[in-house]
Amino acid sequence: MVSASKAARMAKRADDKKTKKGSKEEATEDPAAEQPATNDEKMKEVEKLTSQMDKHGLSDRVTTGVLSSIPSSRDVKITSASLVFHGKVLITDSTLELNFGRRYGLLGENGCGKSTLLKSIATREYPIPEHIDIYLLNEGAPPSDYGALEWVVREAQNQLDSMEKRAEEILEHDGPESPILEDLYDRMDKMDPSTFHTRASLILTGLGFNKVTINKKTKDMSGGWRMRVALAKALFVKPSLLLLDDPTAHLDLEACVWLEEYMKKWERTLILVSHSMDFLNGVCTTMLDMRGQKLLYYGGNYDSYHKTRSEQETNQMKAYAKQQEEITHIKKFIASAGTYANLVRQAKSRQKILDKMEADGFIQPVVPDRVFTFRFADVEKLPPPVLSFDDVSFSYSGEWADTLYEHLDLGVDMDSRTALVGPNGVGKSTLLRLMTGKLSPIGGRVSRHTHLKLGVYSQHSAEQLDLTKSSLEFVRDKFPEKSQDYQYWRQQLGRYGLSGESQTAIMGTLSEGQKSRIVFALLAIESPNMILLDEPTNGLDIPTIDSLADAINAYEGGVVVVSHDFRLLDKIAKDIMVCEHKTVRRWDGTIGAYKNHLRKKMLDAGAV
Repeated sequence: MVSASKAARMAKRADDKKTKKGSKEEATEDPAAEQPATNDEKMKEVEKLTSQMDKHGLSDRVTTGVLSSIPSSRDVKITSASLVFHGKVLITDSTLELNFGRRYGLLGENGCGKSTLLKSIATREYPIPEHIDIYLLNEGAPPSDYGALEWVVREAQNQLDSMEKRAEEILEHDGPESPILEDLYDRMDKMDPSTFHTRASLILTGLGFNKVTINKKTKDMSGGWRMRVALAKALFVKPSLLLLDDPTAHLDLEACVWLEEYMKKWERTLILVSHSMDFLNGVCTTMLDMRGQKLLYYGGNYDSYHKTRSEQETNQMKAYAKQQEEITHIKKFIASAGTYANLVRQAKSRQKILDKMEADGFIQPVVPDRVFTFRFADVEKLPPPVLSFDDVSFSYSGEWADTLYEHLDLGVDMDSRTALVGPNGVGKSTLLRLMTGKLSPIGGRVSRHTHLKLGVYSQHSAEQLDLTKSSLEFVRDKFPEKSQDYQYWRQQLGRYGLSGESQTAIMGTLSEGQKSRIVFALLAIESPNMILLDEPTNGLDIPTIDSLADAINAYEGGVVVVSHDFRLLDKIAKDIMVCEHKTVRRWDGTIGAYKNHLRKKMLDAGAV
């Protein structure tokens, strides 16, 4: 029951709000609300294909589900839940259970429908009570004239206004006894507008913004930085149900460590899709596995899930083997019973045992996860030096006063496994572009072996795909000299986990992970003798990341990688190079030690 003092505070808030409304003009519309339509007809077609909701609110998703929990509860339980997308069954006859305060890690292979499920929840296609506010982070802040800090504060104020309006409606319709009001008042009290700027600044700083970029207009930011702004809003407004779809994809290692520490203390309900085992281990209290068209729950973090699932599957296979042995024995006895009366009676008795087993459902063998083992092609060995920086300095303006790097001396050879780490904005991707020759230094020299063939995978590699074609058509058209045989290209794509429908579907309808696999297939087909990887794990599921690590370790050429995935770096990196303070220095220690160094630095500074 809501206390009288809280009800009085609510009434005062309502009066203050009316006064504020009367004395203020209507807020101007966001200048970014109307963006000019693209002229690219192909992209229009792709947007149409990938659009989840049209102007009438219709969806390509079909969901069913029955709310079984108390409508006023902060816990949600939906039974008989199903999900169909573009005619493909993703979930059938499952239970979607979200208990308040739990942090769920949503698992499943690429293309199984994790992002589709999050969108279905966010748009309330399942019967989730209205008092549970939902925020899905799957796109960045809109381009606008507002700086990052100003935009987050405005969004927080809008959220507070919305909560006040909702509280007024509940008070009017259900009275002060409504159990929903208590939580709503508590959240409103904790928001405290007088601290908006301070708290928003702390979150944005943790996500990598500095004194300059925190006030940069969102319209002048890249998509990755606008995604950070949207993430800051999500963390600040603290919705009842927060849905994060790969939130670390646009973060550097330092920001990933900060976010992991921050999310460990998250007190409301969270569903997280992440392909970083480190992050899932640090944040999650429950794992939710989308497998075999079901939703399966495991208590604990990812390591606990892996251990429990392994034990369950071992026990299941033992039980399956024992039952199969028993079935074989029974069938043999029945077949050999002949016409002897006593044996016929026994055979009938045993047939009843067999019939009961069938009625109860035979124990099924474990269906293992599909593991895709791929390899990069064998390459020509080149003697060192293969790629070297001699006294290299660089600035985008061409002016020495604006240098990003000064006097770099480093080399990469055929046996190199080099990881570039450091905060965002220090120039890790710039260093890769200097290696390829897309950028030129203002001082010093970048030398490349005459037979060096570089392969590059970047965060934007999927942009090279024609999203209006199928992957099968695309690779066949891109490499006409290799083969025109569709069966040949089916085999090539199959090595990277693309099979059946995913080979013939328009690429614009595929998941980010599936698009990434196509890019890796292209990279392997081109047979480079050195590979530069810029955030290669974005969108990939955990088994595919493991397969990528194995492929890199088996590769005979040189590798330079920029990644926020600690586990991948731990598996492949021989040299860890820290990029900061306009130089590159070797880290003497493991990537795990580097992560602990970043965590300690944050905790000492009180940044979390």
